[in-house]
Amino acid sequence: MNFELTEEQELIRKKIRDFCETRYPNSHWRDLDRRKEYPEEFVRDLTTEGFLSCLIPQEYGGSGLGILEASIILEEINHSGGNSAACHAQIYTMGAVLRHGSEEQKRRYLPKIAKGDLRLQSFAITEPQAGIDTTRIQTLATRSDDGYVINGHKVFTSRLQHSDLMLLLARTTPYEQVEKKTDGMSIFLVDLHKNSQGIRFNPIETMLNHETNELFMENLIVPRENLIGKEGDGFRYILDSINAERILIASECIGDAMFCLQRAVEYAKSRIVFDRPIGKNQGVQFPLASVYAKIQAADLMRYKAASLFDLGKPCGNEANLAKLLSSEASVEAANVAMTTLGGYGMTKDADVERKLRESRLFVVAPIPNNMILSYIAEHILSLPRSY
Repeated sequence: MNFELTEEQELIRKKIRDFCETRYPNSHWRDLDRRKEYPEEFVRDLTTEGFLSCLIPQEYGGSGLGILEASIILEEINHSGGNSAACHAQIYTMGAVLRHGSEEQKRRYLPKIAKGDLRLQSFAITEPQAGIDTTRIQTLATRSDDGYVINGHKVFTSRLQHSDLMLLLARTTPYEQVEKKTDGMSIFLVDLHKNSQGIRFNPIETMLNHETNELFMENLIVPRENLIGKEGDGFRYILDSINAERILIASECIGDAMFCLQRAVEYAKSRIVFDRPIGKNQGVQFPLASVYAKIQAADLMRYKAASLFDLGKPCGNEANLAKLLSSEASVEAANVAMTTLGGYGMTKDADVERKLRESRLFVVAPIPNNMILSYIAEHILSLPRSY
């Protein structure tokens, strides 16, 4: 087992770190956060530099890198103080097209996504009544002469305003008519310019500037050629993307955790109270040392999951564990940093309260940690299914 990154991987880490530190300092992110604006310029420049096309094969205009390299990119964005959640979907959402799309779809879309001519950052899955039980979605795609007519209601669909394409999960067979509840769902690639009639949305104000929306589809017409893969197999295609998503989310959490820990350590060394640095006190030292240990454990699980994924081996257990451990570590690191900095931690200029808000999201999304605990209990510990 080799825990050392390759020279190429270290170079990727350095390049993205330099990119973020020199062009997008923390003041940039503070300003965006105050105005609740989407980092349009940042995403455009990341695309131009080729960072967001890292998983697209070279034959389609991408870098042809693995999930490990992609995780390094997202980790370093967050480690620098940025927020890669605004653009992470552009890295892995296209995986449905890459793994299950037709050759014609790949050649039509992937080179333009890699170049930045098309943005695919939005995936409409969640519905108000279904929640985490995706099999209960009610959005229905009905066959027509030219393709499909789609009617339904989605929620927490982010970055719709900044996408040219949107992946949409809908039922092509109603829930009541399938033998297996995971059957009868399909994925569609919606052109938000050509097929925009029939779509309306309402922004949802949240604690983060993810530009999240409630989405309504009324007789939305989608051409037959925009169906991804085989009709009815959409749920399986989603599961095929879950491990990649969880590994990348874990890397963002690790970056956030390291950012908060470093801020806290720097402050603990320099803050003098009662004629001594507060970092000399074990009451300050122990929480920092504890969260460092947890970050390192999460990091190792992230690397293990990414390595298995890139080798084409099963990695569901590792991907779930990586997401669970890293999201918990990032929230703990942010809380420890807030406590270490005291009143200063509450200020916007310290950047820690922003990171606390950003890291808290991943405890409940894209899958709640309680669901991962249920997965561990059932699939790893062989306990009875709880739901």
